Amino acid sequence: MHFRCGAFTLDLSTPQVMGIVNVTPDSFSDGGQFTCTESAVVHALKLIEEGAAVLDIGGESTRPNATPVPLEEELKRVIPVIEALVAHNIPVPISIDTYKPAVMRAGIKAGASIVNDVCALQESEAIEAVAESTVGVCLMHMQGTPQTMQDNPHYEDVVTEVKDFLRARRDACLAAGIQTERIMLDPGFGFGKTRAHNITLAKSLAELLDLDCPLLVGLSRKSVLGQVTGNDVDARLYASVAAAVVSAMQGAHLLRVHDVKATVEALKVVTALK
Repeated sequence: MHFRCGAFTLDLSTPQVMGIVNVTPDSFSDGGQFTCTESAVVHALKLIEEGAAVLDIGGESTRPNATPVPLEEELKRVIPVIEALVAHNIPVPISIDTYKPAVMRAGIKAGASIVNDVCALQESEAIEAVAESTVGVCLMHMQGTPQTMQDNPHYEDVVTEVKDFLRARRDACLAAGIQTERIMLDPGFGFGKTRAHNITLAKSLAELLDLDCPLLVGLSRKSVLGQVTGNDVDARLYASVAAAVVSAMQGAHLLRVHDVKATVEALKVVTALK
């Protein structure tokens, strides 16, 4: 399994790690820690040293009830970080975590190789922003919006509905000229899903492999892990690593995490056992 993104081709025959760089004051876990360009770049370079195969740069929190960020503010947060990392000639692709087409285009121009979109390119001109480039894209499932997604989410069959949505978005990308090898899918743990929905999805992750695209899983430090363990967000390291290991054993190709070193080491054991 390979994922083509700009000048990079990720070999996903073994599970890899995407390191999170939140350039935000209000992200649910590390908000405010890396809000200046310098601290964000230092953190990003540290994640590469720890084994991150991708860096995911985000300038707008998508936690439940997050306040939307104006376009200019999001650009001000993320573009200098991307430009600085490109200037460092880093050996891994940069992902821009956004649903705004203008930020996608600016991020791609600055040097991003992946668009990671919680709205799965449903915004007007979003598909065009990716199709007119050579970058890869990650399409995520979300019920509702960050402001409404945890207001009593409901599914008749969460696995089937998530799978059908991802298939439809994949097909929309294919129709727009985005090749299969540039598409990755994310079931969207925690985005419009209860504890039961998240656990059901995690147990059924292998069913999404039928869609013939790499799978991205983001469970790091999320509330479902706190619900299971009783731990606050800053005490979910062990639960996050366990979730990454289980996801990789179920077929996940890329794990989006805060704690890169611990996850990379755990995934080496997964690879050895598989």
